[in-house]
Amino acid sequence: MAAEAKKLEITLKRSGIGCTQRQRETLRGLGLTRTGKTSVRSDSASLRGMVRKVDHLIEVREYGS
Repeated sequence: MAAEAKKLEITLKRSGIGCTQRQRETLRGLGLTRTGKTSVRSDSASLRGMVRKVDHLIEVREYGS
């Protein structure tokens, strides 16, 4: 059996209002459309890049911990 990919739980803590259009699109791509919403995603290099672009608006932790 293949090892299960690590998952990240991403929660939007601050609104995207006042941010650039590109940051709002990144939030939408992460599945975060409103404050307090949580999305669980498989960890990957592209996901880490998206998280890094909006890290001042979100909270990230490992899923299941």
